[in-house]
Amino acid sequence: MASVFSGVLQLTDLDDFITPSQECVKPVKVEKKQGKSLAKIQIEDDGSYVQVNQDGGKQKLEKAKITLNDCLACSGCITSAESVLITQQSHEEIFKVLRNNKDNATEQKVVVVSVSPQSRASLAASYDLSSSEAGRRLTSFFKGLGVHHVFDTSYSRTFSLLESQREFVERFQRKEQDSKCLPMMTSACPGWICYAEKTHGDFILPYISTTRSPQQMMGSLVKGYFAEQQGISPKQIYHVAVMPCFDKKLEASRSDFYLDTAETREVDCVITSGEVKKMLEEQNVSLNDVEPAPLDTMFSSVSGDDFLNHAGSGSGGYLHHAFTYAAKQLFGEEVKELTYKTLRNKDFQEVTLEKDGKVLLCFASTYGFRNIQNLVQKLKRGKSPYDFVEVMACPSGCLNGGGQVKALPGQNPKELLQKVEKLYKSERPLTPEDDAKVAELYQTWLGSVGEERARELLHTQYHTVEKMTNGLAMKW
Repeated sequence: MASVFSGVLQLTDLDDFITPSQECVKPVKVEKKQGKSLAKIQIEDDGSYVQVNQDGGKQKLEKAKITLNDCLACSGCITSAESVLITQQSHEEIFKVLRNNKDNATEQKVVVVSVSPQSRASLAASYDLSSSEAGRRLTSFFKGLGVHHVFDTSYSRTFSLLESQREFVERFQRKEQDSKCLPMMTSACPGWICYAEKTHGDFILPYISTTRSPQQMMGSLVKGYFAEQQGISPKQIYHVAVMPCFDKKLEASRSDFYLDTAETREVDCVITSGEVKKMLEEQNVSLNDVEPAPLDTMFSSVSGDDFLNHAGSGSGGYLHHAFTYAAKQLFGEEVKELTYKTLRNKDFQEVTLEKDGKVLLCFASTYGFRNIQNLVQKLKRGKSPYDFVEVMACPSGCLNGGGQVKALPGQNPKELLQKVEKLYKSERPLTPEDDAKVAELYQTWLGSVGEERARELLHTQYHTVEKMTNGLAMKW
């Protein structure tokens, strides 16, 4: 399995897993008081800092804190050190909210957990269960802790796929007027987005799809439609997402996904598949021993007791669905099966639509930082032949995310990944256009809020992070 954060978030110091990069700088305002004589700073045995005044008096100093927001606003580093800066994105926070619900009757939160299909497959592999069986047992486990609703992000991904394929067709049709329409690059991977904003900025951002990821699409659904249906404020909901990737914690912390009027984030907390396993272990519970529970069907893609999935890659199937949709909409071609051509390596593949010897569409999937770099360099030289690229920061994509359950000692990581892939693909695929519940929400909820608000709920924007010029950031 991959490292904690994706490769593109580890560019500065590849071995930098617990300390910030040399370029990580947060300006701190120091209050200087007149008339005070110099004091010494002493380090205690526990690592805390104490100011010792000339009169012998001691004062414990507060540590400077760097939050996820600071990281996202800073161009100093793109490093896995961001993992140690997360203070409100852990399973301990969930336990804290659940304990508060039990102890405080007046300040109750409706706790919602949205589980990704990649995480479900990872946990299923860890406990030798089918993916749907793992999902039913996870529903039971979370509800036993006090969680009110457990949803499935395959449901919200249907919105992402529909919006993404429509966006591509719209871009393709105006490519002659706008040179930065194509290739359209997917936006579901926050590691890729963070890298693009901090490293290539204005050059690359126009190419990136504005469609929200399934995590943030579910944020819109839970803090928007669900809150309305329950007759409560979005702030009364505590929304947790279970993801295969630590970078998703950064995504949830973006200011674009903060509801100013309700003073709440659309996704309050992101935990990884590995953290869910840690929760089970802390409760002295094996998922094998948990009694299955009926699935919540409101925001879940299910058929009876089984989950439904989407065709295509283990990273969401964006290429697959955009390709088949565009072939039909733009050229009237019905594509039943895609033929992938492997290029440099298995993480760089190509799919083309040809007719009478002419290439009509050229799509690619690009996983892992080396392939992403090659793609961007081709684009900068005007040599990219692609109309659409499914981009993921982790080698092998989301099923191999840094937050997935790790291989046990003696277990082959490649074999574990193959097992996870098999479990993920075992679920019956659902075509996005055939999801009647999603179609109904487009008609009722999104149809009632107006075109501009509907776009805000389904799409997002990106921001170039300007490079700081700072003496402290120099590498000597």
